[in-house]
Amino acid sequence: MGFKSFAVGVIIRVLLILIFIYLGVYFYFQELPVIQVLIFVWVTVLLTVNLISYATTTNKKISRFLESIRYSDFSSSFTKDSKLGNSFKQMNMSFNEVIEAFKKTRAEKEEQMLFLQIMIQHINTGIISFDSKGKIGVINGVAKQLLQIPQFKDIHDLGKLSVELLQKVLKLKPGGSFSMRISSDLHLNVQSAAFKMEGNSWTLLSFQNIKSELQKNELEAWQNLTKVLRHEIMNSMTPIASLANSLGIILEEDTEENEDGSLHLEKESFLDLSEGLGTISKRSVGLVDFVNAYRDYTNIPTPVLKRFRSKDLIDNICVLMKEELQASDIKLVSTISPIDLELLADQDLVQMILINLIKNAKEAMEISSKREIRIISGNDSQSIPFIQVVDFGEGIVPEALERVFVPFFTTKKTGSGIGLAISRQIMNLHKGSLEVESKPGEKTIFTLRFG
Repeated sequence: MGFKSFAVGVIIRVLLILIFIYLGVYFYFQELPVIQVLIFVWVTVLLTVNLISYATTTNKKISRFLESIRYSDFSSSFTKDSKLGNSFKQMNMSFNEVIEAFKKTRAEKEEQMLFLQIMIQHINTGIISFDSKGKIGVINGVAKQLLQIPQFKDIHDLGKLSVELLQKVLKLKPGGSFSMRISSDLHLNVQSAAFKMEGNSWTLLSFQNIKSELQKNELEAWQNLTKVLRHEIMNSMTPIASLANSLGIILEEDTEENEDGSLHLEKESFLDLSEGLGTISKRSVGLVDFVNAYRDYTNIPTPVLKRFRSKDLIDNICVLMKEELQASDIKLVSTISPIDLELLADQDLVQMILINLIKNAKEAMEISSKREIRIISGNDSQSIPFIQVVDFGEGIVPEALERVFVPFFTTKKTGSGIGLAISRQIMNLHKGSLEVESKPGEKTIFTLRFG
């Protein structure tokens, strides 16, 4: 309705201008006094100026409204304009309502920003953001306390604490993380994220001192290792000590001296003595095997990383395991996609893991009707290369699923229980992982991820 009134006002003013122009021209040709003609011209000019003012008032208001939004100046107020009458009252009200909405939104944003700043300053994690030029945007008190860098204004100032730390931070990709020991009291875990703000690229870093966590985990690891060592050693030493004591009693009580001075032992005692020594020998060999297994677990060589085709590795595995699997009537099936998939790893160590997994799979399939082991290689949804070993054997019960990677834990009647533990440790040295999932009675999948 307001815009219709505006149109009527424009039409009326245009008509008046045309009428006065017509009258001015008419009286001019009627040769009336010049003063009368000038009056018509003057009135026409006034009407034209009024029309221009009337038409541009709306544009001025709209321009003022848009400038208020552009410069976030929401102090402006749009009141009723007497020149326009009531025709633009609704538009003025709409402008004021929009301004009020922007005021409310900005107030909410400022409250949220204040809350975010307070939260950042009070969390127990160090936070730093910096732009593509290295300029620091946000840094909280925990980060300042951890890093102890005076006048921290540029991310390159991180080099004052550790040049290696700075290099790792600059190379860190969004979503990545690393841990690094800076000093005896500072072991940092650093995580990275990326975001855009006002057209600029920013990086957000979080810092945590994980020294106490590492010490706690280290203590738990030593306690668990001590339990394992005590258990295994006591299992061997207790019967050895008991047998040695019993054999000593046999020698003392059942040995007789002949007339010529030689010693005589009854046959039954001799057999007991022989059997006891045999048992001591077996337990001693078992103890030596355990010590050797522990040595193998704690002396894994550092991987020598080289690029090679996954196909070459798997083809070699298939050749090595062919006869052993055929003897158990098991078929080894490989799937590689893409066929030219490459891995960055130590081929010999990865081959050792796969051989161990395939042998475990073969033992798990003793009574399985589906005589097949699959090796699958490819890229996951995050383009991380992987190799899977799938068997259709008896599976692993949920209670033992995570414990299979604990050193010296085994679900088999024979075995040292370190094969999977060593395999996971090798993958950790590759900055990768070894995981397992299993459905008892259906299938078991071991997955090696390289990255």
